[in-house]
Amino acid sequence: MDLIWFKTLWQTINQTSFLTYNIFFFPVVFFSVYFILMCLLSIFSQRNQRQKLNIKEWPFVTIQIPTYNELVALRCAKKCLELDYPKDRYEIIIGDDSNNKEISKRIDEFAAENNIKVTRRGSNVGFKAGNLNHMLKYSKGDIIVIFDSDFVPSRNFLKEIVTPFLLDKKIGCVQSRWIFINEKQNIVTKFASGIVMVYQKLIAPINNALGVPLLFGSGQAIRKDLIKKLGGWQEWSLTEDVEFSVRVLNAGYKIVYLHDLKVKGEVPYTVRDLRKQQRKWAYGNFNAFLDHWKSILFGKFTLPQKAMLFMTLTGYVSSIVFLIFIASGMIYFWTGEPAPFNIIKFSKETLKSTLASSGFLLALIYVMKKEKKTSMIKSVIVSAFTVGIAVTIGIADGIARAILRKRLNWYVIPKKGNAR
Repeated sequence: MDLIWFKTLWQTINQTSFLTYNIFFFPVVFFSVYFILMCLLSIFSQRNQRQKLNIKEWPFVTIQIPTYNELVALRCAKKCLELDYPKDRYEIIIGDDSNNKEISKRIDEFAAENNIKVTRRGSNVGFKAGNLNHMLKYSKGDIIVIFDSDFVPSRNFLKEIVTPFLLDKKIGCVQSRWIFINEKQNIVTKFASGIVMVYQKLIAPINNALGVPLLFGSGQAIRKDLIKKLGGWQEWSLTEDVEFSVRVLNAGYKIVYLHDLKVKGEVPYTVRDLRKQQRKWAYGNFNAFLDHWKSILFGKFTLPQKAMLFMTLTGYVSSIVFLIFIASGMIYFWTGEPAPFNIIKFSKETLKSTLASSGFLLALIYVMKKEKKTSMIKSVIVSAFTVGIAVTIGIADGIARAILRKRLNWYVIPKKGNAR
């Protein structure tokens, strides 16, 4: 009796996995075609032409550096002090939400030596967005420039990111491109930087060409009066940048993505931290879509704009689809009826599955070649099938929590720059 029950269960697993494999084949092909199409379209997407203006008086800028128990914020502030922007036309604020008194003391000492403001709330209520809203009360600048604590701008950064605002009053936000200080640290950082490169090298330029780019959360500039007009940053959001971007676009303002203006930051260097980062981004992006789906799908946007906003905000679903497809195929293969190994059939099915699910991997390889980082390709491919599985589990958890409207706690990703 037990043997019959086990055989029935085994057959049920085999049939279910076969059905799942075939059902998910079509969305897998769709997402693969999407990533390949993004590669092709990126060839024709035009970059912003940097314009040099004869500017007699630069607008006053406030640089905000939100931080929570991170000494690396001092590295960021130090680089901001070296900017070639007129010294009397910008200020630096460190928004210190730290509960570590020693770190706060170090921040105070540095700030006192360098004429930098420090704001504190005594808590981390509302996460980063709450910190930004609090700093806004003490910001004198017409334009707000935000850096996460691990970012380090180049000397010309401020002039480059401010210039677009002087060309068009309808430009509400400007975003720079991220590159990474520690991208070659290990296999995790190579994969983490590759993920971001796919977005910033392929998807962001196309969104920019269509007029619907989104902010990244760091290395960005926003008109202060626009932040106030739209009611500030959405507190408790884990991707307040993305959610705010949708409100900016709905309000009729422009966002500009400057692909050639780069700012350096850090990527997670452990599997655990990369999983948590990607879970946070998946959760936040999907939440932004759920908050604004009516305006995105039925609002004033054109059909191409709607399509790209939809795919950008919900695109993390693709990794879950790929994982289910591959897992169900493997389960089907290993639970089949015992039979002589058919190498021809096995090869055909393997080739079919590989081609169907190769879109994102091809996109990774493409951007690595475009960025002249071919030495990283081997590590990225290996990590896609190892690190990528752990990351996808985190993404699935993030999306599930967003759908169920469960709050996900904010998490500080450890930075290499904090080891000082």
